[in-house]
Amino acid sequence: MGRPHYVVLQKPDGTIDKFRMKQWLRGNPHEIPVGMDASDNTAYQLRRALTKKGWRLETLSDEVHVIKPNSKGETSFADEILPVSPEEDPELMEEEEAEEVTFGLERDMQLALRNNIGQLESGLKITDGGKERAVEAGYIDITATDVGGNSVVIELKAGMASPAVVAQVLAYMGSVAETDKKPVRGIIVAGDFHKKVILASRAVQNLQLKKYSFQFKFGAP
Repeated sequence: MGRPHYVVLQKPDGTIDKFRMKQWLRGNPHEIPVGMDASDNTAYQLRRALTKKGWRLETLSDEVHVIKPNSKGETSFADEILPVSPEEDPELMEEEEAEEVTFGLERDMQLALRNNIGQLESGLKITDGGKERAVEAGYIDITATDVGGNSVVIELKAGMASPAVVAQVLAYMGSVAETDKKPVRGIIVAGDFHKKVILASRAVQNLQLKKYSFQFKFGAP
């Protein structure tokens, strides 16, 4: 798990405050870099875009500060809350880079599946307007309906699906059931599944597992 990201800013009275970056950006959409989305893009992508806008980045051992310039265009005000010598942790940097790669793969998977939803199950129709649906439990990768009129929650995982994914999908299903007022199914799509995920799916009748595979095609540029 990567380090939490915070927006650090100076308020008009001179005091310093910090907020979880994605939550703050959702509440201040005018600060989101052009072409970015506070929900769809990763913290790594957002922080990189903000630094291109002139924000200052400080990576600490346990969290990341993205510092918004004050009215004078300065960020030195944040020095008082920073350690003397902030250092990058190579292992954490590698973890964040790995998360970035995983995120990219899952976004590619989602786009491909949206364009070929019938390959997952005949009769499925996407109902989320082409964008991840926001529910109380979080953001659902793809929401659809099946031929029986049931809502279908689809969660995509690059690589192996861990046991935590089951709780995540069940929470999404509970949120959708409460909102849509009709039966809900869940489908987890992954390259492989932890043994506990397989066992859990056997006990939850409306939860299915679907394994994906890649087929590469090569041609001249």
